[in-house]
Amino acid sequence: MDLITTPAPTIRRGVRDGFATLTLAAGELEASFAPRLGMAGVSLLHRGEELLDRRAGLAAYADDGAVMGLPILHPWANRLAGFGYTVDGRSVRLPDGPPLVRCEEHGLPIHGLLNGSPLWRVDGATTDGDREHARLRASLRFEARPGLLAAFPFPHVLGLDVTLDPGGLTVATTLTATGDVAVPVAFGFHPYLRLPGADRSAWRLDLPARRYLFTDRRGIPTGRHEDEHAQRLTLGARGFDDGFDRIADGAEFAAAGGGRRITVTFVRGFPVAQVFSPPGAPYICFEPMTAPTDALRSGMGLRRVAPGDAFTAVFRIAVEREAA
Repeated sequence: MDLITTPAPTIRRGVRDGFATLTLAAGELEASFAPRLGMAGVSLLHRGEELLDRRAGLAAYADDGAVMGLPILHPWANRLAGFGYTVDGRSVRLPDGPPLVRCEEHGLPIHGLLNGSPLWRVDGATTDGDREHARLRASLRFEARPGLLAAFPFPHVLGLDVTLDPGGLTVATTLTATGDVAVPVAFGFHPYLRLPGADRSAWRLDLPARRYLFTDRRGIPTGRHEDEHAQRLTLGARGFDDGFDRIADGAEFAAAGGGRRITVTFVRGFPVAQVFSPPGAPYICFEPMTAPTDALRSGMGLRRVAPGDAFTAVFRIAVEREAA
């Protein structure tokens, strides 16, 4: 009987579009991250084919905050309904625009303050042949720049622990409150997923049980909601830009086509999701979020980390072959 051997996991340094990267490899998967570009994931290869859409590219993310690949959104995910917010008696007025704050089509602040941030520090990069995984750890001390702390006056350290194994990529994010005030938790991720070689209209989606959040014309939740059952559908010509909450730990979102299935599991700590795929777009985003859109202003679903405590949220992107 022939034995099938799996290559040992590796980590290598490289450069993509002028930005230094660290690439983890395990089995048929490779995942690349750019520490000086907001610790964004800039590539996820399966059998040599790219599963992350880089949209306008790495330079556009660095210069304009045009999200792509797999970026972290912190200290808020999605948009805020205005430039001011008050949490636990602390009132903040955000800068009106770049470089710290980026705005969307309605002129609202979007995707937090860390787009393309160079403040991340790599704390470790290791492999474990017995467990067939490669691991990357990084952290960002939020108060390292006064401008950040003025816009979000809650001292903390953000840590990323990324593990790649032959079945997928697991991302654990830990927020540790380092000051004498509780830290609001509203971060998220925005993975732009592709199914190469598959007609978008034929992509098959699986959505878990969830609660739909109605929004106004700007995409801000109105407070109205409606329960939805787990659903399987074909993407067709439709588009998504929809928010949901009541996502259970372990819930799975999936897209399949072209002989491949990508599953995003909200392992723990992400009770909110945004599903984003404009009509005709070559990607779909299943976005893990720790709080709903505009939570820093509305307070809806907004949790806190007490001084000296830590909070960890985990999601996983799994990739498997399937019959085309």
